[in-house]
Amino acid sequence: MAARRSSAPAEVTERELVITRVFDAPRPLVFKAWIEPERIKEWWGPRGFTTLSCEMDLRPGGAWRTRSRAPEGTELAEHGVFREIVEPERLVFTQAWEHADGTPKHETLVTVTFVEQRGKTLLTFHQGVFESITSRDEHEGGWSSVFELLDEYLAKV
Repeated sequence: MAARRSSAPAEVTERELVITRVFDAPRPLVFKAWIEPERIKEWWGPRGFTTLSCEMDLRPGGAWRTRSRAPEGTELAEHGVFREIVEPERLVFTQAWEHADGTPKHETLVTVTFVEQRGKTLLTFHQGVFESITSRDEHEGGWSSVFELLDEYLAKV
């Protein structure tokens, strides 16, 4: 199933992104794919990117950071802080890309919910508030690719 922006509920602004997707895997496995660094390294990042490292302090207030390499060789890093972890139902964390000197770019808040649906998992991804609609749209393309890779990873395990 392709990722899509859902019908925007009234409370979602134009600088927020909501993607829903059903994964053909049980909820505990999908949740683990989001919280275990060795699993994340298998699917995180748009297609063509390689996740070089993933560090997580999985607790409210704990930090996370990934470092990736783009197909042309550029290295990128992003980081954030976990705000809420309700296994296997919900993750809330901040996310910010880093400038080359390690300083953070614009920070967004990500909420991911996982709902069991007869052996499959309905994932709802919400991120915002972006600096612009252009930034939101760029992230939508990136996350859609990421979710395709997650789907492929879940089919293998």
